[in-house]
Amino acid sequence: MFRETKVGGRYAHYVLFVLVIVYVFNFVDRNILSILAEDIKADLGVTDAEIGFLYGTVFAVFYAVFGIPLARFADVWVRRSLISLGLMFWSVMTAMSGLARSFPVLATFRIGVGIGEASASPAAYSMLSDYYPTRLRATVIAIYSSGVYIGGGIGLFLGGWILDSWANLYPDVTQAPLGFKGWHVAFMAVGIPGLLMALWVRTLREPKRGMSEGLVTEEHPAPFKVLATEMASMIPGFNLVQIKKSGGSLKVNFIAAAAIALVAWLLILATGSSAQWIALGIGAYVTFCWAQSLAKRDPATFAMIFKSRAMIYTMIAFPTISFVSYGVSFWTPPLLMRLHDTTAGEVGMYVGLGNAAGGLIGVTLGGYLADLLKKRFPSGRLAIGYFAVFGTIPLVLWMVYTDSLYVAFALNFFYHIPSASWPGIPPSTAADLVMPRMRAVAGAYYILVNTFIGLAIGPYAMGQLSDLFMASGMGSAESLQLAMTASLSIFIITLVFLTLAWRHLPRDEASRLDRARALGEPVTVAVGSE
Repeated sequence: MFRETKVGGRYAHYVLFVLVIVYVFNFVDRNILSILAEDIKADLGVTDAEIGFLYGTVFAVFYAVFGIPLARFADVWVRRSLISLGLMFWSVMTAMSGLARSFPVLATFRIGVGIGEASASPAAYSMLSDYYPTRLRATVIAIYSSGVYIGGGIGLFLGGWILDSWANLYPDVTQAPLGFKGWHVAFMAVGIPGLLMALWVRTLREPKRGMSEGLVTEEHPAPFKVLATEMASMIPGFNLVQIKKSGGSLKVNFIAAAAIALVAWLLILATGSSAQWIALGIGAYVTFCWAQSLAKRDPATFAMIFKSRAMIYTMIAFPTISFVSYGVSFWTPPLLMRLHDTTAGEVGMYVGLGNAAGGLIGVTLGGYLADLLKKRFPSGRLAIGYFAVFGTIPLVLWMVYTDSLYVAFALNFFYHIPSASWPGIPPSTAADLVMPRMRAVAGAYYILVNTFIGLAIGPYAMGQLSDLFMASGMGSAESLQLAMTASLSIFIITLVFLTLAWRHLPRDEASRLDRARALGEPVTVAVGSE
């Protein structure tokens, strides 16, 4: 399984390069929906809230839920193989989205994309944490996270270019091959190349777990049994058997299920969006079942994650930033197309380039500064969260309300610098708070919370507010402007939990090995390790 590898060096940089490209593919396939949204709405007859649901919730719930068992699998199996198989699956699902002719069918394929993409980041976080020393962890994960912005930008550019080019080639859609519309072709065009990328990923060398810190980690003797157990703990019905088998309380489980159902019902009454809250309710319940089962099956991992205040507060603070960044990023192209006399191609080019360039600068600069600040203050990395909040607010407001399309394009670039500065912080913080064998699961826990709060609720909430304001008599552009503005108020929650995390992180990180030993975790530190 393993070839000779070392911490740092040229090969580690090569692995990082390949994994960044994987993440680029991840977000090209995910974010292209934004520039295609107006055409899909017109073709399938859906609302802003339904488009937000399609981009966010229907994708996010399955992405987050399947991320947990796949991350657990990544902690015991060959990570490069898992990433390769996942990339192959989500690429096929993206290409098949181009065959959809109805909203339910398109939603089904987007579910498949979400399941496939769930395999990538937890395994990548774990591999990179082994290939690089702890002192560079935020920088490296930030560079990996640049794929979010590069891929998102490429997706917008390609999507807009394909829409305009297809419309010029076939102004009469009845003359197009097989009746394909531009958005059908766009999905197929970005999905198919991922199959070749999957073969490339399979050639990477698998690093030895724990080698960056000299923490010896033995190979697991039965990785597929772990996957089966984890999947059983997530699937409704089977999870009850797993909980009972592991010694968990079915009474507690039923109480939790009832509480989640009640909250979902109240939200359905308040918003009228049954699919949104049923899907999120199922996701929340399945996640609770997994945590309840994990507490019995692997109490050390459960405690290292769920009994660390620093971990909990960090995993709430940063996903609330994601709520804004996902929502604003998704709705910016439709807003500019509604406000200004412009085409999807023009918006896709300028917004896509702004996303890619601004995001790349922001995320790499944020990761680098975070590691520098970490050397000066135990909680130094978290300071980047404050920069993200106070840098994003004025630039987003200016972009949303400017009368100039080209000023909006410029501001889209500039707001991405603070908005994109933070993604390297939560996973690197999570890796610092747990043992090497728990890193992929800790990363998946962050992705789960980030996906539920940021991706599943952010774009949907802005779309729902836009529909609400439109129903009161506002125009489609004005209502979306106000919805995006109102959503910035979530930063109040961000600041509260950032401050709490800042207070607790030094103690929780310093006590990591002692807490692990107290939980019965074997801790073997190699001589001469960093």
